Amino acid sequence: MKIEKIVTSPGLTGFYFDDQRAIKEDAEHDGLAYLGDPVTEGFSSIRQAGESISVMIILEDGQVAYGDCAAVQYSGAGGRDPLFLAEEFIPIIEEDIAPKLVGREMDSFKELAEEFDNLKVDGERLHTAIRYGITQALLDAVAKSKNKTMTEVVAEEYGLDLVSKPVPIFAQTGDDRYLNADKMIIKHADVIPHALINNVKDKLGEDGDKLLDYVEWLKNRVSQLRTEEDYEPIFHIDVYGTIGLAFDNDPEAMADYLEKLAAMAKPHTLRIEGPMDSGSRADQVADMKALRDEVKERGIDVELVADEWCNTFADIKKFVDEEAADVVQIKTPDLGGINNTIEAVLYCKENGVGAYQGGTCNETDRSAQVCVNLALATRPDQMLAKPGMGVDEGLMIVNNEMNRVLSLIEACN
Repeated sequence: MKIEKIVTSPGLTGFYFDDQRAIKEDAEHDGLAYLGDPVTEGFSSIRQAGESISVMIILEDGQVAYGDCAAVQYSGAGGRDPLFLAEEFIPIIEEDIAPKLVGREMDSFKELAEEFDNLKVDGERLHTAIRYGITQALLDAVAKSKNKTMTEVVAEEYGLDLVSKPVPIFAQTGDDRYLNADKMIIKHADVIPHALINNVKDKLGEDGDKLLDYVEWLKNRVSQLRTEEDYEPIFHIDVYGTIGLAFDNDPEAMADYLEKLAAMAKPHTLRIEGPMDSGSRADQVADMKALRDEVKERGIDVELVADEWCNTFADIKKFVDEEAADVVQIKTPDLGGINNTIEAVLYCKENGVGAYQGGTCNETDRSAQVCVNLALATRPDQMLAKPGMGVDEGLMIVNNEMNRVLSLIEACN
């Protein structure tokens, strides 16, 4: 089955682009917006509308396969590619990529994905968001040409066994960390709440007291609202480096605090994402490893999750090889081609490190659906409910796609 034509369209994402540096420097809220000037290159305001590009592949039999180019909420931060604006990048897709795709045979996702993920235009690799969307569309096109689900194509090409059960889903609250946690608990999400702890003064507390209070509230709220006694979700909290800021990046002081958090979270498993942001990959790996060694030596029951400065497949391998994390977030848009997401999950699993197939609230329904298929084939420890910060929508999209695919595979095999 060959490609007949490539069509693009601009779109919105499920959230916003946020200037992380400005927010960490105490930018003031004004409703949903932030006051003040952006500090990260490319931003016109601290918070601005998220943008996407749909790439549609029209096959010679008239079927349409598609994927969505999207970038993370905190674009331009932590070593990531710059802000992704549809008007700027649609011409690149139409003029530099489409001519190379038209007429191609849709017989191998893996080969096509690796080719276009590594494609260079004017000597430069494509923006991660473009590589992300193009490879999604290629996977869908190969699946449609073979009359299979995308999950089956990935499993077949990477030599994986199909498992007929869901992957645990991790939901995120955004700033509404109380009301949205209620939604997660009522719907029995597997991993909660993320909580968006991205400011020391307002969210963590100068000595961490605000987060301790929140974890206590969350544990009690699960007990109050759950409808099944055995519902015991994992507590996964993203602190955006604020623990390092509050405790001067001192591994002993940070471990003291994590010990209190873990005790408060009991009996729930506690995962802490991004405990510090050390400003470079090398420093982040070293500091994460130092903290993990301290935590393990003291037997503190907390799992450390790598996020900042862990963007590419090469970054992920570095964190895994250096034993600098218990779990690694595989932030799907940051890796570019979805073939890298597949390889990253498999690499983590082969090396005994937890694989969190993540992403961003700033994706689309389509990129989330494709990611579900990747997760069902590769079996990470958890995947993110996305896009958006409303909980219900992202949880619905991911959960429903997961159940649809599992039912189709069971019915057709």
